[in-house]
Amino acid sequence: MTPDESLAPARARLWAWVALACALGAVAVLLAVSGPGGLVVLAIGLAGLAVAAAGTWWALSHHGAVRVAGALLVLCAPAAVLVFYARAGLWLPALTAVALWGASMACARSALRSVRRPEGMSATACGLPRHPVLIMNPRSGGGKVDRFGLAEKAETLGARVVMLDTTVETDVAAIARRAVTEGADLLGVVGGDGTQAQVAEVAAEHDLPFLVISAGTRNHFAMDLGLDREDPSHCLEALTDGEELRVDLGAVGGHTFVNTVSFGVYAQIVQRPDYRDAKAGATLEALPELLLGYSGHPLDARADGVRLHAQQAILISNNPYADAGRTATGGHRPRLDRGTLGVVGVHVGNAAEAAELALRGSSASELTVLTSSQITVDSDEASIPVAVDGEALHMPTPVHCSIRPGALRVLVPRNRPGTPASRPSLDWRETVALALGRRRPSPTTENR
Repeated sequence: MTPDESLAPARARLWAWVALACALGAVAVLLAVSGPGGLVVLAIGLAGLAVAAAGTWWALSHHGAVRVAGALLVLCAPAAVLVFYARAGLWLPALTAVALWGASMACARSALRSVRRPEGMSATACGLPRHPVLIMNPRSGGGKVDRFGLAEKAETLGARVVMLDTTVETDVAAIARRAVTEGADLLGVVGGDGTQAQVAEVAAEHDLPFLVISAGTRNHFAMDLGLDREDPSHCLEALTDGEELRVDLGAVGGHTFVNTVSFGVYAQIVQRPDYRDAKAGATLEALPELLLGYSGHPLDARADGVRLHAQQAILISNNPYADAGRTATGGHRPRLDRGTLGVVGVHVGNAAEAAELALRGSSASELTVLTSSQITVDSDEASIPVAVDGEALHMPTPVHCSIRPGALRVLVPRNRPGTPASRPSLDWRETVALALGRRRPSPTTENR
């Protein structure tokens, strides 16, 4: 045990005590305000948050004047709260309480992170490929292939590079299969997550190692593998100094996915012809009809005995995300080898429910979060839009999703940045137990 590891329990307990002290300090500040001022600070702050959440709902779910009014509420509600605090002479205790509460949550998460640290995926030693084939999309990530000299560097390391012709529609899976028949002992790809999934499926079919090069726009899969997303050329180091991870693959309607499958609102937006060129505009234009039910159809789902009824959106991930609320907006998966799907269902029908979701987060009744080995999504339509790793498809109902544990061998560099630290959900009872020495930190593990 290193000196740093031996100090971990004491540090975790210290962070827990600091978290509790800051939380009590925030309460003490509110109680110290003369008269009912402390309760006013809290009530006005919560009311401002609820009004802003309602404004967000109106801005997203309506067109025209209602959308403008909603946007104004989003901007004006926080400003009105601040003005009220200033005029009532409550801004100082309010600011102090907010700062203490923020510090309390940060310290509590630091303490809990040490006792909930996820065990990293186990890597194994492997032989180096002799005939690697890398498929590259020159337009991926805004031209990262040229910017980082990926083709030249790969060829220097002994790989054969197949450059895609982006002026025509190309069957990437067919190219990968042809490479296998020609003797490839590794398949790799420079492209978005959808392209990664197509080549990964071929690699899994033939039990060949798969190389991920993080040159896409978002690179969710690369991030969760711990790869360098700033300089994708570092991923090529796996060809000379690599190791293997066994990871799961998701399956939906005969297609493979490495990240997520989306049904409902997002899936319908992806289908729009203007989505690729103007994502924000296309989304704002389509959301009102989708959220209010003027187009699209509610979704029902069954997952290991749990039923989800009349959902507006269902997101299914290859292994659960650490923060379910951020599944589609930048969250991460601590592991890709748990053999389970993450499931998030959303149903928001009005401004009040939108406000509840904003105030309560993942504990709100409008959000259903669970894990399952398989899930079936159904609708009263014969076929529904589905977004598979961001690619727009239509599938006949019911649509079945499942997980293929350990289906893919991924070759990764021995040295890689690693995934970001998990942001654990707050549990004050666990924080108190940790402060009192009743909860011991688990041993740390490496990501390789």
